[in-house]
Amino acid sequence: MDDLERLAAAAVDGDPLAAAALVRATQSDVWRLCAALGDRQSADDLTQETYLRAFGSLHRFEGRSSLRTWLLSIARRVCADAVRSRRRRRLTLVREDADLEALGAGDGTDRVGEGAAVADLLARLSSDRREAFVLTQLLGLPYAEAAEVAGCPVGTIRSRVARARADLVAALGEDDATVARA
Repeated sequence: MDDLERLAAAAVDGDPLAAAALVRATQSDVWRLCAALGDRQSADDLTQETYLRAFGSLHRFEGRSSLRTWLLSIARRVCADAVRSRRRRRLTLVREDADLEALGAGDGTDRVGEGAAVADLLARLSSDRREAFVLTQLLGLPYAEAAEVAGCPVGTIRSRVARARADLVAALGEDDATVARA
């Protein structure tokens, strides 16, 4: 049993300090995944929803994977639910295709600073590739754990990461060409 699992067991037994320590130990990874799969503006809410779901079912954690993998799987599902919900709201609020395109064009991302540039590059990736890249390259999960979180084979994660890297290199090349033309 590792430290996170000990904290989880203590939290299940009602120890509020263990619950707080568990959140502190995992919050940055959960937030980064939520920011990458959802969006930066709602990452705090998505992270909070992840912990609400996790603590509600913590007593059912069986240890078949690491606690971190289990928690990131919950975060992934929270983000997927949020994206589906957002799409449903857009479709019910928008009647014409032109209105829908206008909504998609304004992402409201603050492009100041390195973090915003990385977020912009990641946003250009397809959701599957972005997820695999964030899990392995930003959060540092081994490919096997990332495959568990994503619910796909390890080879699929490897190919998605390779394609994401190629997409990012191509996007950086396009940005350099745009700057050179200007």
